[in-house]
Order: sequence, then structure tokens, then C-alpha cells
Amino acid sequence: MAAGSSVEPFWMLYGIHQTPEVSAIFESYRIGNVRAGDTKHLTSDMSDPYANEPKRHFALVPASAKPFNAELPPDVLIQNFITPNELFYVRNHLPVPEIDPKTYELEIEIDGKEETMTFTLDELKKMPKRTITVTIMCAGNRRSDMVKYKPVRGLNWGAAAIGTATWTGVPLRDILLQAGIDEDEEKYKHIQFEGIDADVTAKNYGASIPIWKALDKRGDVILAYEMNGVPIPRDHGFPIRVIVPGVVGARNVKWLGKIVVSEEESDSHWQQNDYKGFSPSVDWDTVDFTKSPAIQELPVISAICKPAQGSQVAVKDGKINVKGYAWSGGGQKIVRVDVTVDGGKTWHVANFDHQDTVSPPRHWAWTLWSIDIPVSDDATSVEIWSKAVDSSYNTQPESVENIWNLRGVLSNAYHRIRVGLKRE
Repeated sequence: MAAGSSVEPFWMLYGIHQTPEVSAIFESYRIGNVRAGDTKHLTSDMSDPYANEPKRHFALVPASAKPFNAELPPDVLIQNFITPNELFYVRNHLPVPEIDPKTYELEIEIDGKEETMTFTLDELKKMPKRTITVTIMCAGNRRSDMVKYKPVRGLNWGAAAIGTATWTGVPLRDILLQAGIDEDEEKYKHIQFEGIDADVTAKNYGASIPIWKALDKRGDVILAYEMNGVPIPRDHGFPIRVIVPGVVGARNVKWLGKIVVSEEESDSHWQQNDYKGFSPSVDWDTVDFTKSPAIQELPVISAICKPAQGSQVAVKDGKINVKGYAWSGGGQKIVRVDVTVDGGKTWHVANFDHQDTVSPPRHWAWTLWSIDIPVSDDATSVEIWSKAVDSSYNTQPESVENIWNLRGVLSNAYHRIRVGLKRE
């Protein structure tokens, strides 16, 4: 990208690469050092692209600082069925743009047609609106479980790159019908989304979804301008974000600036060369991103959020209390969460503490669960496992080894943590 010029703008933009491993690679290319007396002649007009980032809550645990990506401690995450805006996990690929709502416009383009449509924020807010409760999860959630088995490339997310909110906005289906797209459309196959966030080459973040998802009445895709009853915060897509229920967070494009109805998928890096799954035997020397489809609907997952890995847990009446969440993509509902502390010899069914009442295939929100599970009298520690089952009877795979992939996405094996036991 530097093409023989200064690497500094890219180095500052992609701060996620500022690691000892990358520095070691650069060291092998060192050809010399600038003398201290000559540094006064160096100039740079590159200001920090992250200088005007939003303020973040201190409870968020950063996975990277620039761009900012962070999640909650898991035990804090499950304290609320609806995640407060300031505690919602943050997944940014580029600097957060500053957008004036008074001049904001959303452009709608249809491939092969010269005319485009534009909507101001006020015009969108005057259209019939919908409010839906939707869980959004990053494809890299629980990547840290895969890292324990073998290294991967990506942010080292724990089990909390997920959150649930109520979103209010205009159904995308209504916008497309107004633009002249027939609901039985056969020519066009994809809806492309382009964000206003961009890198130093003016390349915007982009992604796409199948057109059927956008046009289906049950797809519930909306162009949201409110999150939990207030304008969407900057970190989460102000002023407009597309919400694609049941689909990986990467397709829920923030700071939406343009929609393209097309025969082709988005050609963005994040659609074509990222967020795809591969066989555990594929490595960076053999990977071919054209051979794998882009992730859309996510598989069923669960996580143990309390107690924490390595903690000491009080045993009361021969039992320990365990809490967590479960969720499945594609609008499926969680029907059961099984928990074991003896390696799967005995499974116990968890109680549902909070679950949305909407029926599948439009069940877009997670389930919070808990259980008091018995432990043997002589045990000093236990390994707790959880696995969820959804309304299509999909369940989680047993081992991370068999689903490992070089990007560390789709990490939905049994969740396992080990804790010590203390008796009163």
C-alpha cells in the first residue's frame, strides 16, 4: 500500500499490527538508522487518525487500541439481558468517522441503472419503523479457545464479543421495494453495504448479504438509527447502521453510506479475503479465499461466564452455581443447555433465566442460563463444560481441535473452564 513511499500513514492506521512479532519482521529489513542530528530535517503531515475517537467505558477490556476493539468481563456481560450501550462490545476495523447528521445522506444504487436514490436522516426517520431485539456476535468470539490449541491470526477475543440490544429503524425491504426492486427478484443476488469509515487510500469498509435475506418479510433487516431507545452511539454506527439479525457482526455494517443492489457480492477485503472458515489442515501457504463462502449465519454457541477460569468457587450444599449465555444464528431458538463437571459422564440441564418469547425462525436474541450443579465431596477442582442445542437440534462440536481454522473464526466447541473448589 505504501508503494515505495512512507509507511507511516499505514502504520498509524492499522495499529493492530504494532506487535513484537511484526517488529521482528521489520527488523530483518533494516538498512540503517537516521542519525540523531538529522531527525530535525524529518517532516510528517500525518496526524493520528484515531485522535477523535469516542470516549469508552472503563469496564471494556481492549483487545486492540487502534482500531479500538473491546469486550466486557464475561461475568459483567450476563448481568443484563439487554446490554447497555456503553457496555456493548466494540468491533472497529478503521477509525470511527465523525458524521454530521444534518448533512448525512444514504445512497441507494442498482447495478445497471444510472439513477440513484438518496435519503437524508430525517427522511428515513419519517418512514414506518420497526423495533427488534437482536444479538450481534463477532465471528472471532471465543477465538482465545482456538489459540490455546494452535496460533491463529486475529484479535484474541474471549467469550464476550457479543451483545444484545433493541434496534429501531426502517425495514430495508421497504427501501428496496420503493427503489423498484421486485420481491421475487431473480436477476440480482446480493445487497452490498458500504460504510463511511475508510482507510488512507479512501477504501471504505464493505460487506454484503444475499438479497433474499433483505427482501424476506421474516428477514427483519433494518436500517437502524436507535439503539436501546436512543440515537446509536458513534462506536456502534451513528447515524445509521444496518442490522442483519442472525448473521455475523461483520455484515451489520456501521456508519452506512451506500447500498448497492447487485448480481455480485461486495468486492471488499472483509467479504472476499476475511471472515471465512477453512479446514483445520489449511494453512497460510495453502489457503485460497475464493474456495470458501463468506460467513453469514453463525452456528450455535454457548459460554460459561460465571465463575471465571481459574477462580475459586464456593460449594454450597454440595453444589456450585454456574451462569452463562447461549445463542444460535439464523433465527433459531435455544432449546437446551447441557452442563457437566465430570467430562460428559453426567449432563445436567440448565435453567433459562431470560429468553425472548419470539418463535423461530425469527428468534434473534440470546438466552441467559444458570444451574446449581453437584460436585463430588472429595473434588478440589473441576472442569466445567457447556453445550447448547437449538430449535433445529444443532449442537456444538466437542473439540476445538476439529474446528480450528487459521483465522480463528466460528469457535463454537464446548466451552470449558477449570475452577478450584472451596468448602465452608
